[in-house]
Amino acid sequence: MTTVGVLGATGAVGQRFVQLLAGHETFELSVVTASPDSAGETYRDAANWGLDTPVPESIAELTVQPTTPAAIPDDTALLFSALPSDVGAEVEPALCEAGFVVSSNASNERRAGDVPLVVPEVNADHLGLIDVQRDARGWDGALVKNPNCSTITMVPTLAALTEFGLDRVHVATLQAVSGAGYSGVTSMEILDNVVPHIGGEERKMETESRKLLGEFTGAEVQHHDAVVSASCNRVPTLDGHLENVFVETSDHPAPADIAAAFEDVPTLDLPSAPDPLIETFTDPERPQPRLDRMRGDGMAIAAGGIQTTDTGIQYNCLAHNTIRGAAGASILNGELLAREGWV
Repeated sequence: MTTVGVLGATGAVGQRFVQLLAGHETFELSVVTASPDSAGETYRDAANWGLDTPVPESIAELTVQPTTPAAIPDDTALLFSALPSDVGAEVEPALCEAGFVVSSNASNERRAGDVPLVVPEVNADHLGLIDVQRDARGWDGALVKNPNCSTITMVPTLAALTEFGLDRVHVATLQAVSGAGYSGVTSMEILDNVVPHIGGEERKMETESRKLLGEFTGAEVQHHDAVVSASCNRVPTLDGHLENVFVETSDHPAPADIAAAFEDVPTLDLPSAPDPLIETFTDPERPQPRLDRMRGDGMAIAAGGIQTTDTGIQYNCLAHNTIRGAAGASILNGELLAREGWV
């Protein structure tokens, strides 16, 4: 078993990490960290547990550690980060400098030229940036990121469409409240309402998508030249981001060609990888968050409503934002790191 830790383990995404790592077939969670206010407590007492399964007994009595390199045992092979981006920007580089490999969900450094931003089924070869990163920063450890929860919902479908000549993408998102954390959106804000702005989200989708779809040259990632435009909206759904995607391609595929391209995306032989990666519906009323967010144990992308338009194609896609879009994505990256010998 590979020993792992979770940074920021008491928050919403941190709890999802703990839930998914409990009983993992190759990872053993032995370290949980949080803010100084929680350090020294048992995980059971420190975490205001908000998931629909009990706190895993194998982890409940772990003592919460401070989030510092000195507090983490040297034999911890891999750290999963659920830290807020401002904390991650300070703590993650220090951990990498101390020799730890960090698979992070935090948004800091996702756009850095030497930091791999990875969806394993899409761009596993981008892990080659680790050598570039270590040479540039003098680290023995490494920092790997997964993308934003809305980006990761859409990009696997776009990757399937590159064979048709991807030119321009427009996306409107309907994003669940869990993406904002427990205290991110109050009930008075979201009930009977839609909030048509999520700070910084559009920019993340527009830039991260092009990096993920880009080509690794051995020294850098050359971003895909497609133009991506996004409009992001918060809706009163607990979990599951639904996205309306409009794509202009140089070729003119029929809906059946698009569905076949989605269905032909290969899966990976990793514990958390879903099979299939993209589940495609012919029913125009699917996918729906309540019905389809747990496809592939929450790691699959659901797609439907595929049709041609005057300018290209349109479809809807959906993923569970705290599983595929956050903790599950980081864990899958960790599984890839372990398989490829980086940890």
